[in-house]
Amino acid sequence: MEAQFLQDHSPIVTTPKQAQALVEVEQQRAMAEVQSAIIVAKRFPRNRIEARDRILTACQQPKLAEQALYSYARGGSDITGPSIRLAEAAAQGWGNIQFGIRELEQRGGESTVEAFAWDMETNVRQTKTFQVKHERHTRKGKYALEDPRDIYETIANQGARRLRACILGIIPADVIDDAVAQCEQTLNAKADTSAEALKKLVDAFEKHGVSKAQIEKRIQRRLDAITPAQIINLRKIYNSLKDNMSSPADWFEPDGEVSEGDIGKGTEGVKEKLKAKKDNGEVRKTVGLFDCPDTGEKINAGKCEGCGKREGCPAWE
Repeated sequence: MEAQFLQDHSPIVTTPKQAQALVEVEQQRAMAEVQSAIIVAKRFPRNRIEARDRILTACQQPKLAEQALYSYARGGSDITGPSIRLAEAAAQGWGNIQFGIRELEQRGGESTVEAFAWDMETNVRQTKTFQVKHERHTRKGKYALEDPRDIYETIANQGARRLRACILGIIPADVIDDAVAQCEQTLNAKADTSAEALKKLVDAFEKHGVSKAQIEKRIQRRLDAITPAQIINLRKIYNSLKDNMSSPADWFEPDGEVSEGDIGKGTEGVKEKLKAKKDNGEVRKTVGLFDCPDTGEKINAGKCEGCGKREGCPAWE
């Protein structure tokens, strides 16, 4: 009786043979899933004209158009291209494509990650394997990430650019070019310069440590006099910052108290004013976000200036 009780209540031990069997079952399931996707793709091939029309129709939506393009500086000129959001929309409209990011291994404080895009109809596949260290860089150095959510967000952020490259390597370039042109047309037609839209724009940039004064210094005019073309350009810059394609310092002058007269004088006037303030020791913080040693949250220079614990704070350079 006692032997029977122990047998009934003993923990289940997975033997090497059982573990191997589970692996084989999972492999067979994955193979069957891929084979089914290929069969369906061959049975229902895409109509290129309809697929292109679906993509262009999606690009007529203002919400997508606002996030579809990014801009970054290289060699003294601005480079514009399709963002990960446009790449995902194009893949969905093109059809018969599997794409995504998956973690292959996590060991020693870093993850091995794969971004992939697979055209099931033509059997063309793009993959990019890369390493993501579980760490975050700040002005005061770097520190290890322990929270699984922080690790996940870091992997997703690093993988987005690789996934974008994989998708753009699958879909024909002429289709992507047409999608970019359609997004440009949508933005030109829907450029909103209302007070409410400008406030949302300023709030969005403040999350990346860019103030209203810095925006006005870049466009060389008051914000309420901004043109639709400048709105579109700022949206591209914002998408670049959001996707970590560039940093605020690539686009904006250091923050400081600059008068409307200085803005009217152009870039040289702004630089002269900031240089004078720097010589007097008034300008200490540059653009961008940094970690507050008191609260641990991300803040910008504006919040730091109003803090009562500023004197002696190691973050206040």
